[in-house]
Parts: sequence; C-alpha cells; structure tokens
Amino acid sequence: MSVTSHPPTPVVVAKGRPALWSVAATAALAGLGLAVIAVSTAVGYLTVGLPIAVPIGVSLVGCFVFTVALRLLHRGWWLALLSVVPTLFVLVGTVQLAPESVLQRRGVAQQVTIAEVQTAGKRHEFVLQSDTGRLDEPLVYRGSSPGYRVGQRLTVLVDPQGKVELADAQNVDAAGKQGMLVLGAAGWTVFALVAGWRGHVNRARGRATAPPVLL
Repeated sequence: MSVTSHPPTPVVVAKGRPALWSVAATAALAGLGLAVIAVSTAVGYLTVGLPIAVPIGVSLVGCFVFTVALRLLHRGWWLALLSVVPTLFVLVGTVQLAPESVLQRRGVAQQVTIAEVQTAGKRHEFVLQSDTGRLDEPLVYRGSSPGYRVGQRLTVLVDPQGKVELADAQNVDAAGKQGMLVLGAAGWTVFALVAGWRGHVNRARGRATAPPVLL
C-alpha cells in the first residue's frame, strides 16, 4: 500500500512597501488633516449669515475623508475609531469659531431679562426684554435642557449687522474654539504618525498563504 505524500504548503511573503513610501504617505495624511481644518474654518467664515448646516456639512465631509484615509494607511479600524475624540474637537471648533469670533469682534453687549419662552420640540426661543423694550431677535437654544428660566437676567451679544444669531455672552469663547482646533490638529497629527508606523509594520510583516495543491 503506497502512501501519497503532499508537498508542504508554500508560504508567500508579501512584499512590504519601502519605508520612504510610508513616510510620504504619513506626511500626506498629516497634511490632509491640516488642510481639512483650514478649509473647514475658511468655509465657516465665508458662510457667516448662511444656515449653519453649510459649515457643518463641509466639516463632516472633511472629517469623514480623514478618517477613511487614516484607516487605509493603518489597515485597521480601531485606530480610526479612537480618533473620534480629536475629530469632535475639529468639528466643533471649525463650525463655531467663525460666529463666535464675529460676536466677540463686533457684537454689542446688552443686559436683558427673559420675558417668555416658546418651545417647539427641542427648539426653545426665549423672548428678551431690555431696558428700552423687547429685542426683535430671541435667544435660541436647541436641546432638551436649556438652563434658562423666565425672569432670569443675563448679558447677550448682538450682531449689529444681523448675520449671526445673538448668544449668551458667557457661552461665547472664540479663544476656546481656537484651542479646540489646536488640540484637534495635534491629535490628528499623532494619529497619522501612529497609523503610518503601524501600517508600515503590518505591510512589512504581511503574509499570504497559497492554497494547498491536492493530488
């Protein structure tokens, strides 16, 4: 009785990309992140006075593109999921920096009292009363817990050109939004470096096993 022996299954070692390619790809990803932040911020300033959905949409698209590029370079989703924290910094910073900067630069501070509130779903409109009469524009809060009450005194910033919604002066912090952008940019850069290094290691160690040959 003869026994047919099968040849050992060949193992094909995948050829990793050169280190120079990984460095270039990492630099490109970091540059993409900075470009997304710059473009989204510029769009925010250019669209002051337009519906806020415009800068939000542009920023969301940019953040999505960076996340996908991060996943492709790293060859895994776990790092892309961890990058959600700096991504949120970028999203909030790019959307809110422009209107808050406008209010801080040319906004007029007014002492007002909340006279009444009108609620429609999660949209709350607080009618404001100043010493000279009611303001034409209400204080708008979108959410479930506004934290304001009728009779409350507060200071609001009003855009004399009417392009930016008035806002509670305590919530206007352009410097804080700039800090969020700096943290977001730094976080994206760190994640780009990690993705480039891990991706290069994964490609260098990649193996493909050829299917067995049946006799």
